[in-house]
Amino acid sequence: MSNFRFLLLTSVALALPAGVATAQTQPAPAPRPAPAQQQAPAPAPATSEQPAGEQETEPQEESAIGDVVVTARANDIRTSVDSISYSVAEDLQTATGSLADALRNIPSVEVDPDGNVSLRGDAGVTILVDGRPSGLFTGENRGQVILQIPADQYARIEVMTNPSAAYRPDGGGGVINLISKPNRPRAQPTQTGSIRANIGNDDRWNVGINGVMTRDKLTLTGDLAVRHDTYTMEADRVRTRPGPTPGSTLEQRNTQDGGGANDNVFVRFSADYRPTDRLQIYGDLYHVDVSAGGLMLDVFEADAAGGGIASAYRRSSDGGFEGQFSGATGRIVRNMGEQGHDWTNEVRYNRGRGNYGHDTLVSGLIPAAPNAYERVDNANNNDTWNFSSAYVRPFASGARLRAGYELEFSQLELENSVSRGAAPGALTPDPLVSNAFHVDQTVHALYGTWEQPFGEKLSAQFGLRLEQAEMELNQITTGTTSTNDYARAYPTFHMSYQLTDTQTLRGSYSRRVQRPAPNDLNPFLTYQDPLNYRAGNPNLDPQETDSFEFSWQRRVQQTFYGATLYYRDTQNAFTPVITDIGNGVLLTRPENLGARTATGVELVANGRLHSTLRYNASVNLFRQEIDASNIPGGVSSEGEVVAGRLNLNWQPTADDFVQLSGIWTGEQLLAQGTRDATQLINLGYRRKLTDTLAFQLTVRDLLDESKDVQTYETPAFTDRTERIFGGRVAFIGLTWNFGGPSRQQDPQFDFSAPSAGG
Repeated sequence: MSNFRFLLLTSVALALPAGVATAQTQPAPAPRPAPAQQQAPAPAPATSEQPAGEQETEPQEESAIGDVVVTARANDIRTSVDSISYSVAEDLQTATGSLADALRNIPSVEVDPDGNVSLRGDAGVTILVDGRPSGLFTGENRGQVILQIPADQYARIEVMTNPSAAYRPDGGGGVINLISKPNRPRAQPTQTGSIRANIGNDDRWNVGINGVMTRDKLTLTGDLAVRHDTYTMEADRVRTRPGPTPGSTLEQRNTQDGGGANDNVFVRFSADYRPTDRLQIYGDLYHVDVSAGGLMLDVFEADAAGGGIASAYRRSSDGGFEGQFSGATGRIVRNMGEQGHDWTNEVRYNRGRGNYGHDTLVSGLIPAAPNAYERVDNANNNDTWNFSSAYVRPFASGARLRAGYELEFSQLELENSVSRGAAPGALTPDPLVSNAFHVDQTVHALYGTWEQPFGEKLSAQFGLRLEQAEMELNQITTGTTSTNDYARAYPTFHMSYQLTDTQTLRGSYSRRVQRPAPNDLNPFLTYQDPLNYRAGNPNLDPQETDSFEFSWQRRVQQTFYGATLYYRDTQNAFTPVITDIGNGVLLTRPENLGARTATGVELVANGRLHSTLRYNASVNLFRQEIDASNIPGGVSSEGEVVAGRLNLNWQPTADDFVQLSGIWTGEQLLAQGTRDATQLINLGYRRKLTDTLAFQLTVRDLLDESKDVQTYETPAFTDRTERIFGGRVAFIGLTWNFGGPSRQQDPQFDFSAPSAGG
């Protein structure tokens, strides 16, 4: 992988000093007295503002089959005063893969094998859909959904490391906004759609259907996606502890080998009705079913103090995860008589039901023991209601006011149950790890932003968000209740300066919060396996982050370069802490670090190396400093992390499109250890067969070497786990468009500043 890293770093280093030789200078846009605001089309109507001096987005003409043949390209990268968004239309992994596959190709974003998402190394990330919270991406089930939900539902992925006050401050790392594929209302009645089907190795397949019907002032949209994946997982875990004599150690070895199937069904229906030019009524329904189940063989050995094996057992488990997620949205957008002067009211409801359960046969080997049986059921149920009212008004001076109120009420129920016995029909609940925990949370928010141009080149945006959070905790099993109420102010500031016709300077500051997840507050033990338990921490404080950024951006037609310097100072940062609670059993519990800082630079380059070859490259280099002096077994540490991506898109003919992408992340620091470097290489090919039919081939993890290695080191123990997931995955498939031009992204559709807030 050293050659790949060298190629990635060299590509960005060569691209940044000057434009590609074939690029032409783009004329400067005419000065505007006020930043333009565009009304977004269905399914997520919102306004999209463009700061003074920013380059206009180039339109993309409709193509007959996907994005294989275009006469003019929409910008792969779009920027606003507080965000940067990336098109995933040409990411061939999106056509066959999960959302995790699409996110891994986005600069600043990392997704680990468990579906945990981080931004620039910070795991405190809020994920929105079309600028709004979604029950799909909250709570304990988020990782499973990210690993399974199809990626082809989304047209762009927007990254906001310093969002404005119009967005919720949740997530110390920032916000990832998934922008759905919308449908433009058409003047003439239309019926369009597409069908895609892919078959992969090891019994993998997926099918998707979408359709759009427009009649006069009404647009109806439907989506159905079904996917079936198989998986394998191998893990080797070695744990050492001090032995009975000085300098000696005792070792425990744990191996896991298993596999199974993942199934996912995604259904979505939306209606957009515009009775007048000033009124828009929108409704949306969705439902997602996910499941991941299979068999796992777990073998354990522990050394004896005098030599040999002290104990050994084998566990055979059958089970997995089942989840059902549904939601509904109703929205009314009222235009007040001029472009960009809108009042939006919206009501949302999200419902999530997730359950992790398995049946296990335990065979005692050393010493020999009768078989025992075990049943684990961990349920996570969540209901959330949201109401938001947002008002946006532009002024003749070029200023813009944005103000709003948001209310969120959520109910979470955690039900954990572990039963054991000598026979499957004679199981007894274990009171140590069986419990019920309920949380009710209400958040009121008032926010306002004011954007003001100062001449033709400089503009600034000032924002303030006030939030009142009320949380009621009920540990039903023990009868313990508590409340936690607090108010916080979250200021934001953004500025933009048009240095030249093609270059822009931007600076920003924001304060963000990461509230403890409800399950992180439950003090009861949660059973993982005989050697690993998990518990929450009722004394966990919210972590707060002050984030500063300064960036330079250059755009020449379709060539884009960016360099961002950033500094993030986080107080009371969350971190998992592992302690030995006896007999080699480890307990993982969240704690607050003293502090964590990150200072770095991120370089992004997107352009053309040849008339048929485009590239998209990024490098993120940052220095971490972790103050873990207050953590038992923690050691304050510091070090550098390098992460990078390189995508090459080659279109040798009008009908052929080839894509090669590579991702590399260097070793990362943990409060008690490290996470090894990871790499992933993907390959894709698409062939236009007819005006309505295309063939595609994708290979994920081309070199079959992706794995996850974590090492924890404390004075009491060391613990190293190496996991290998899935291996190389290949798909071949067809996409057929019918009824007219395929559904695609509106050239002005973006959510850099949604009228309904975050």
